[in-house]
This record gives sequence, structure tokens and C-alpha cells, in this order.
Amino acid sequence: MSTAGTAGLYRRVLPSPPAIDFASSEGKKLFKEAIDDGTMEGFFKLISYFQTQSEPAYCGLASLSMVLNALAIDPGRKWKGSWRWFDESMLDCCEPLENVKDKGISFGQVLCLAQCAGANVEAFRTNQSTMDEFRKYVISCSTSEDCHVISSYHREAFDQTGTGHFSPIGGYHAGKDMILILDVARFKYPPHWVPLTLLWKAMDTVVWATGQRRGFMLVSRRQTAPLLVYSLSCKHESWIRTAKYLVDEVPMLLSSNNVKDVKYIISTVLTALPPDFAEFIKWVAEFCRQEDGSQGVSQEEKVRLSIKDEVLKQIQETDLYKLVTDILSSEKNVCQNKMTIDNQDGLPNIAASDCCQGAVFLAGKSGSDRVCSRETGVRCQRSNSDKPVWIASGNVINCCSAGSCGYSAVHPTSDDVLTALLLALPPQTWTGLKDNDVFQEITSLVSLEGLPPLLKEEILHLQVQLLLPKRCTDNKVKDDLGAFSI
Repeated sequence: MSTAGTAGLYRRVLPSPPAIDFASSEGKKLFKEAIDDGTMEGFFKLISYFQTQSEPAYCGLASLSMVLNALAIDPGRKWKGSWRWFDESMLDCCEPLENVKDKGISFGQVLCLAQCAGANVEAFRTNQSTMDEFRKYVISCSTSEDCHVISSYHREAFDQTGTGHFSPIGGYHAGKDMILILDVARFKYPPHWVPLTLLWKAMDTVVWATGQRRGFMLVSRRQTAPLLVYSLSCKHESWIRTAKYLVDEVPMLLSSNNVKDVKYIISTVLTALPPDFAEFIKWVAEFCRQEDGSQGVSQEEKVRLSIKDEVLKQIQETDLYKLVTDILSSEKNVCQNKMTIDNQDGLPNIAASDCCQGAVFLAGKSGSDRVCSRETGVRCQRSNSDKPVWIASGNVINCCSAGSCGYSAVHPTSDDVLTALLLALPPQTWTGLKDNDVFQEITSLVSLEGLPPLLKEEILHLQVQLLLPKRCTDNKVKDDLGAFSI
């Protein structure tokens, strides 16, 4: 059969030197010696989850998903079927996959993705570190299973075809000062050893699109658990606008107003919410429904859901929650007279017309499944636009027949989401308050000291996520990437 018309390429010959094929006799010898020296400890976890990038421009996504799985970080959402697992398709919170497929991904975006995914990250461009420091980091991660290095480099330094590339570092050979690159473009080059000095040279190159140098990042597990309830993402537009409002605009709002008391502060913050905040609340409920509304819930999932329920209960026991609920209750009649025949098909009438139907939707059930809605309600919230903002909220309980489910799906509502967001605001939010008594009262109200450990961890993670939208949507990565470390 003639192959004259066959299109495409089948692999590339690995230029050697400078690289040494991992599967060659010399590569195997280096591997054995490195194992004996104890600098291949991270290799075995990585190789267990080694994957080939599924698109030519997905090297950053493949490298990150490989490392996240090696670190056993739970994505908190499903991949396929009932399985939670990191895949390239899951890493879309900072940049649409179609954009990555077309243009690739930047160093800063990979960093943001790692943080969105719940990892602890320290990132360094070559102008922020030295080759000796890089060597120390590589040795540290190579002698541990708890940390992995992702390198961003230019292939030209290795006489390889192509330009910028991402791949994890699989190990280190101290005697030869060589690094094992687990190249995720396995359709092109196999894993290979390269001199550390040459890899540094490959990283110490400038990305023409940004004018910034490449570098490396250290990825590890966080000491505390990932978000249990408010698994928010900088992918969603309403979350981006809400985070921008809370982080950037609220401090200015409070410093420019004649603040009377704490209730006035909370009311001011809530009444100036972005117009699409209702969509944000709706999205939070829908997100949780998609994650928790599966059929055939396992015992592990029941435990996970019960912990989520406990976090929500702990929020509702805070003094801040009681104040937020009181303020929202007093505001609920503000816009009642504004409803006209024109908005009969709007959110307030749809949600209020049939509580059971709304409960079925939130619970992800249909047909003969029995679902109950507890504390379902619709609030009219004033915003900084001319139009009222309607917020539908409710706790949904799956009322299955006896013994068929045995767990409750309690989803975030407007009151507890707002409370959590207020608790998660940076401390500097309140520094512009001119009245010291009011300042002391509000800081005491939002203080994380004294919160139950489970709730405190949830709020601390939410604080991190409040800062992510700006990082993810910013085209220019800050020079001080150390500030991004979590």
C-alpha cells in the first residue's frame, strides 16, 4: 500500500546530545543511580498519572492535570460519570479552552489554574531566582512525593523543534547535574534527561507575546482541605463582577460615606450589589446541584454532603448571618410595588409560582422523585442600577422513599452566601472607616477568630478565591509572582 499521500508527522528524533532518552541504556543507568541517591521520589507518583497532551497547545494543561492528580488533590467536581478527576477539559476556569487550543497558555494563567484547582503554588520567573536556587528547589521536590516542579522553557536550547513548552520535572541526577523532563508531548519526544544548566538556559528566555521571562513553579497540596461549599470559579462572569465589587469598590464605598453604625455598613454593601448578583446566587445553587445531585450517592459522598451541611449550619449560627438576614428581611418589601404585568415571566414570579417545581430543579430531580423545598423565598434587592434585583433562595431536601437516599442536599442561599462573602473580605476593607467605634464593632463581627475550625478553613479558602478573578483576567502577570503563593 502506498503511503505517498499520508499526511502529518510521526514523532521526532530526539536530538542527543544534549538530551538523553530516558529509555536508552544510558538513560536507564542515570535513572538507577538517581533512585539510589534518593532523588527520584517524586517520579513514581508522576509516572502513575503521566498523560499525553490532547492538543498541540495543551502542554500547560496536561502538565498541570498530571501534577494535580499525582498530588491526589480532589477537584471537588465530576469529570465523567461519578468520578472526580483532573483532566485538561477541567482546567477552564481562567481561560476558555478554545482560546488555549488556538493560542496556548501563559505562565501566569497556568499559575492561576493551579490555584483555582486548589493547589499551593510558588512561581518564579528566571529574573526572580537563580540557577543555584532552582537546583535546590528541584532537589527538594525530587526527594519528596509532596511537591512537583513544572518548567516553562523554550525547546531551541535542546536543539528540538518547536518553541515555548511546559512539562513536569520527573527527577534529578546529582552526579551528572541532570534533570529528567517528563515531556507531555509524547507524540513528539519521549521523556529525556538534560543538563540542569541547559534547562535553566531554556527557561531564561523571553516570551515575545508578553515580554516576560519563562520560569518554573513548585506545586504542592495545601495544608487545609479545599472549599466544601463555595467552590467558585473566575470562569463565571457574575463571580468576576461580584469579586471586583467586594474587593475593589466596597472599601471606597465605605470610606466615602458617612457611616453611622454596623447595620448601616452592611446595608450599604448589600444595596449596592452588582445588577447580576441574582445570577451569581442562582449559579452557586446550580453549581452545587450539578456536583451533589448524582444518583446512587456513595457513603463517601454522604459524608462529604453532611460536612457541607455542617458548614452551612455554622454560618447560620454567626452573629453576622443574623444581621444579614435581618437586613435582607427589612428590605424585601422595598420593590414590591414595582412589579408589573411586564415581568410576569421574570425570576420572582417564576420562582414564587411553584415552590415544589423550584425545589425539583434545584435538587436535579424529575418525574416521580419526591423533593421538598424548605425556607424557599424570593427577595427583592436594591442595586446600583435602575432595575430591582430579585434573589430566589431555598434549602432543598430530597424526600426519597424510606431508605432510598438518606441524605439531604442543602445548597447555599442568598443569606449565607452574602454572610460568607462578608467574612471573606480582606481586613483592609474596613480600614477606611472614620468612626473608631464602628470600626471596632465591624472588625469584631467579621473576625475569623472564634469561628469553628471547619468554617474558618472554608472562609480562608474563599478569601483566596476573591482575589483570583483579577489574577485570572489580567493579561499581564505581576512581576512579584511570590505574592501569588498560597
